[in-house]
Amino acid sequence: MNTVLLLVVASAYFASALPLDDQVVGIEKTYQRFIEFPDDEGNPHIVDLEAEPDWDFLSDLARNPNNNQYFLYTRRNNNRAQTLRINDAASIRNSNYNSRVPTVVVSHGWLNKQSSNVNQRIRDAFLGRSDVNVIVVEWRRLAMSDYITAMRGVPAVGRAVGQFIRFVINTVGGNLNDFHLIGFSLGSHVVGNAGRELGGRVARITGLDPAGPLWDNNNQRLNRNDGVYVEAIHTDGSVAGYGIGTPIARVDFFPNGGRSQPGCTTNVCDHNRSWELFAATVTHNHLVGNRCDNMNQVSNNNCRGPALPMGNDNLRKSGNGIFRVNTGRRYPYFF
Repeated sequence: MNTVLLLVVASAYFASALPLDDQVVGIEKTYQRFIEFPDDEGNPHIVDLEAEPDWDFLSDLARNPNNNQYFLYTRRNNNRAQTLRINDAASIRNSNYNSRVPTVVVSHGWLNKQSSNVNQRIRDAFLGRSDVNVIVVEWRRLAMSDYITAMRGVPAVGRAVGQFIRFVINTVGGNLNDFHLIGFSLGSHVVGNAGRELGGRVARITGLDPAGPLWDNNNQRLNRNDGVYVEAIHTDGSVAGYGIGTPIARVDFFPNGGRSQPGCTTNVCDHNRSWELFAATVTHNHLVGNRCDNMNQVSNNNCRGPALPMGNDNLRKSGNGIFRVNTGRRYPYFF
């Protein structure tokens, strides 16, 4: 079955306490204190948005970037990962990593791991398209913790990813102009923090339905300055949705209006559709949106501005604004 990949719903503020009433309010959405989310296997979990995070674990996480694991796939090892380690130059030099080709870095979301479908689908799409390095970031130790702890640990995870990328370049050469960072749900904010750690000089960052609840006012979220070109694809921005649902990047795509997706009957399906659509565009580069003047045009399917392809693997992509693209119900989602 498709992996259920969900965002972390938790506090956006690192220095302030959570509200004490029974509602947790963001800019556009209101969330009950207790919310049910399924895990990687579809089993339901009750989330308490007022839970106390594991401060000891978060302190260790901030001190130790080795909590992340990095798995390399190339056309020479497209199914069997090679493990890369920060501060271990031999693990880079003795691998199939090729500093002369582009590098794609993929970050999963909450309760996910290396083998989750989002990682496999994006990996296969890129390797099927061209000769690249694909590095899957597994931050499983934090991602498998409770929601509040995972949420608060995102910036440290992202900074560690940025430090790892810097170590790779310092070890075997290369250039940030050849890096594309991709994150799903909470992983969108992970790669945003990684790009920030690298001074916003990464060629491209793509956020796939970036995690929404309580990220509205969070200055640690993915933003337009985290890379040279930053794109977000919003697929589950409804009131009950898991995505942020509002523009946050340099270019924001809202497939089918960005709230619900053709063929989906649940928010889980809508949320996951972001990475399914993205992987399809890497292979086909076929979904083209039109620029919108405002979110009303997005909702009313009344966007008539310049066209721009959504997703794809173009490291030199450019653009600005909000866009709507219409898609079909099934892969490869031609409209």
